[in-house]
Amino acid sequence: MGHYKITLVILILLIIAGLYGVFKKANEKGWKAFIPIYNLYIWLKIIKKPMWWFIFLATPFINVFMIMLMSVEILKCFKKSTILDEILGALFPYIYIPYLAFSKKEKYTDPDKIPEIKKTVARGWIDAILFAVVAASIIRTFMMEAYTIPTSSMEKSLLVGDFLFVSKMNYGPRVPNTPIAFPFVHHTLPLTKYTKSYLQWFKLPYYRFWGFEKIKNNDVVVFNYPDGDTVALKKQNVSYYALIRELGKDIVWNDERDFGDIVARPVDKRENYIKRCIGIAGDTLKIIDRQVYINGKPAHNFETMECNYDVITDGMPLNPKIIEKLNITDGGPTMEYGHFVYSLTKKTADKLRKFKNVELVKSRLKPKGLYYNQIFPYDSANFKWNEDNFGPVYIPKAGVTIPVSIKNISLYKRIIDVYENNVLEIKQDKIYINGKQADKYTFKMNYYWMMGDNRHNSADSRFWGFVPEDHIVGKALFVWLSLDKEKSFPDKLRWHKMFRTVK
Repeated sequence: MGHYKITLVILILLIIAGLYGVFKKANEKGWKAFIPIYNLYIWLKIIKKPMWWFIFLATPFINVFMIMLMSVEILKCFKKSTILDEILGALFPYIYIPYLAFSKKEKYTDPDKIPEIKKTVARGWIDAILFAVVAASIIRTFMMEAYTIPTSSMEKSLLVGDFLFVSKMNYGPRVPNTPIAFPFVHHTLPLTKYTKSYLQWFKLPYYRFWGFEKIKNNDVVVFNYPDGDTVALKKQNVSYYALIRELGKDIVWNDERDFGDIVARPVDKRENYIKRCIGIAGDTLKIIDRQVYINGKPAHNFETMECNYDVITDGMPLNPKIIEKLNITDGGPTMEYGHFVYSLTKKTADKLRKFKNVELVKSRLKPKGLYYNQIFPYDSANFKWNEDNFGPVYIPKAGVTIPVSIKNISLYKRIIDVYENNVLEIKQDKIYINGKQADKYTFKMNYYWMMGDNRHNSADSRFWGFVPEDHIVGKALFVWLSLDKEKSFPDKLRWHKMFRTVK
C-alpha cells in the first residue's frame, strides 16, 4: 500500500509540473497549477471546455477517465492529434504533458485558432471505438461488472442463467494485478482454448481503494477462486489440488493428453465464484448437523437455502409437472426402486410430504466424526470433518496473532505459505516460518468464509478453506435478466425473476 501511495504522489507531481509549464505557455500564471481544484478550472479554461465537466471530475473513478480526456485535449493544443498521440496522452499523461510543457520546440496554440481536422470515416470509427473501450474498461475495472450464474450452488437465491451486476465500489475496487490484458475477457483470449489474455511480465501488487462498506455476514460476494492459483488446463472445472490429492502429482503433471499444461494464474485472473459470506474476519464458525453457528449463535437460514433430501415413493416417480411447479431443478432417481434424491428448500420438502405417493422425505446428513477426505483442511488426524459437521474454525483477521502447532497448522498453512508469501517448513514436528522456529503467527490480511445456499451442491470454503481479502471482487447487487436454459423462447425468459435485488 505504501508503494502505491508513493507512486501515486510521484505521478500527480509529474502532471502538476507539466501543467505548470503548459499554463505558462498558455499565458496563465504557472503557480496556478499547484492549487488543487483551481488548477482543474484553469485546465478546462485553457482547453475551452465547459465548467459542468467538474461534475464528472468530482465523481470517483469517472474522474480518472476525465483526466485522460483532458490530457488528450491538451495534446490537441500542441497539434498532436494522431491516434498514437491520443493513446499515449491518455495512458501516460505524466510523461507526455511534461514533455510538451518543457520542450522548446513544442508551441501552444489556442483551441479556437486550431484549424478543424477533417477526420475520415475510418478515423471517426477508430476514435469512437477507442473512447468506448477506455470508458467501458474503467467502468468494468473500478465500478460495475456484469456476471452470469453458471452453476446451481446458490439455488434458489440465484438461479443458473441469472445475469447480474456486481458492484466493485461497495467494498472498494482493486488495482488489477495484470493491467496489460485483452479488454472485456477474463483469462483466455477469444476464439482460443488456452491462450492467455494477459501479460504476466508486468504485475502490480495488491491495493484496494476505499469502499462504501465492509463485507458483512450473509452478503452475496463475487471473488476469485482461491484454489484456482494453479490449473490443469484440460480439467479447469476440477480443483488442481483435489486432482493431486486423488491421483498424485506425477500423474497430473506427466499426462498432458488428459490434463493438459499446468499453469499458474495471478489473483485477478482466477475463476470468478459467487457465494454467500457466512463468516467474516474474526468470527469463529462451526457447523452442527448442517446448521451453521457463528460465534456460538445459529446463523440465519434463508428460505431459499437448499440441501439434499431422500425422497421415497411407493414406486411411482413424481409427476414432471409437479417437479416443474415446485421448481425442483437438482436431483433425480437413484439405483434403488422408488428412491430419489432432490435438492430442496425446507418449504418444498414440506409440500412433498403431502403427496399420496410420497412415503418419506428426509434430509441427508453426514454424522459427526465421519471423515471426508475432500473437506478442508484434509487432515484426518486432527480434523475429522465433513460438509454437515465441521469446525470450530477461527476465521483470520488482520493483525491478530494466534498460536500455531502441529495440531492446527493444516488450517493455516496455505494462508502463511501462499497467500501471505512466507516460507513455511515443518521439521521433526516443529514449525519454521522464514527460517525461524515459530509457535505463533500474526495475520497480514482479513479472510472470509464463503458457502453456497445450495448446501449439498456447492464447492465452497468447506472444500478449499478461506478467501483472502485480495481475492474479493465485489458485491452482487441486481439481477437484470434471467434465462431458463432448459426452455426455448419465449418461455426461456423468467420474467418474475428479472429486475430483482440480490438478498
